[in-house]
Amino acid sequence: MEIRSNFAPLAIPLVVLALVLGAGSAASEAAEMKVPVRISGGHEIGKDDFGRPVPLIAAALGVKPEVFRKAFSGVTPARGRGPSRDEARKNKEALLKVLAPHGVTNDRLDEVSDYYRYRPQEGELWPTTEAKAHAIVENGKINRIDVTEPGSGYCSPPQIAVKGFEGQAFSVTLEFTKDLIKNGAIATIRLAAKKSKHGRPDQ
Repeated sequence: MEIRSNFAPLAIPLVVLALVLGAGSAASEAAEMKVPVRISGGHEIGKDDFGRPVPLIAAALGVKPEVFRKAFSGVTPARGRGPSRDEARKNKEALLKVLAPHGVTNDRLDEVSDYYRYRPQEGELWPTTEAKAHAIVENGKINRIDVTEPGSGYCSPPQIAVKGFEGQAFSVTLEFTKDLIKNGAIATIRLAAKKSKHGRPDQ
């Protein structure tokens, strides 16, 4: 009596299916490329920010930017020189008058002020760390931007550029925190509407 297996014919189709799936996965990986992203700027001071990186300082103090602007409006800067002891005392009192009700202590104000103190006339900048990212490109199009190192010290959205995609616009989201080392990091970089030849977003 001859016994035939019903499972043997399935062996070849299963092998073929596995090969097809494997080839498709490999082709997908081969078509996907990582292109370096150029990140520049991101340290622009607002016209109403008294020459200070207000978004960074406010976040480090745990207050809203408008609260710090109000506090600093009572300060009398010593232009071109260091403040006298009496001027420094009066400025500190003016700041804490507004900031103390929000839980800002004298010690924390000193710590944050010292950290973000800089001399722009000498080409200085407050502490910053450069962010890094790459674009995931497939079939000639950018699928997404992966931020590999968020950086820190950005007080305004930086300019984003990807070689070969000069017409592409991007939207940058910053993350502000009380942690001085991480404050002003890049949280996300997303694709935005492409720029037209006339400088307006394409529909």
